[in-house]
Amino acid sequence: MSEEIDRPGEIEQVDAEEVKHARQLAADAQRVVVKAGTNSLTDEDSRLDRVKLDKLVSDIMDLRRRGKDVLLVSSGAIGAGTGLLSKDGDTVEEGQALSTVGQSHLMHHYTQSFDRYDQQVAQLLLTEHDLKNPERFTNFRNTVETLFEWGVVPIVNENDAVATEEIQIGDNDMISSSIAVGIGVDLLVTLTDVGGVYTGNPKDDPDAELIEAVGDNYDAVQEIVDESTTAEFGGIQTKVQGARDASEYGIPAIIAKSTERDVLKKIATAKPVGTLFVPINGVHDE
Repeated sequence: MSEEIDRPGEIEQVDAEEVKHARQLAADAQRVVVKAGTNSLTDEDSRLDRVKLDKLVSDIMDLRRRGKDVLLVSSGAIGAGTGLLSKDGDTVEEGQALSTVGQSHLMHHYTQSFDRYDQQVAQLLLTEHDLKNPERFTNFRNTVETLFEWGVVPIVNENDAVATEEIQIGDNDMISSSIAVGIGVDLLVTLTDVGGVYTGNPKDDPDAELIEAVGDNYDAVQEIVDESTTAEFGGIQTKVQGARDASEYGIPAIIAKSTERDVLKKIATAKPVGTLFVPINGVHDE
């Protein structure tokens, strides 16, 4: 391993017992928020990839068979619309319009895929404003509680059609974290095409190593993320922030690779997957 000082290098390891305990908390979680990013649902041409979507649904259904309530935060509407219409969405208005086309396409495929398991789903579209307004969030939370009681999987996406500033990389990362904290779930899982937090950008650094756990070493990890982030890799910053926010409210959070075989099953059986954010109770900002 390089000894150069200016290279993001070794970081302090999180206590092994803390990691083991956090993995067990994640495995025992009864209510789970799963967030899937655009790249986890679309192909290289931004078209909705049914194979990827079906795998995600299969993974979620493994949690459902274990008796867990699952809320899915799904990106992909703009990407799906881009693939359908072969338009780039260079302006905010075009992005909003593409989302309206892509969202119905996305939900159509989710409904079909979950139907294979006789699993009912529900669509909820919201923005960060809905989460910050107490009355609106209470309504949202009550709806989710009812859907859970009915055994329905809520599928949440940002309401891009009415959002403006919100159409940018990372918003669903923060929305999923806000939902996890706001409705008091037991676990937040962020699925991505990268598969965790690394000591460098794994897309262009062959020596980048996976950081298996984040806890008291968060500041060092954040510095590594900031130094290794590029325009193409920028989404990892909001994923890390969202996971950290959840962990500060006592919720274990995991960033893992969406294409990893049985990824959610591994989490549910306390196996090492991706990067684990160890819960830190009572450290959140007021």
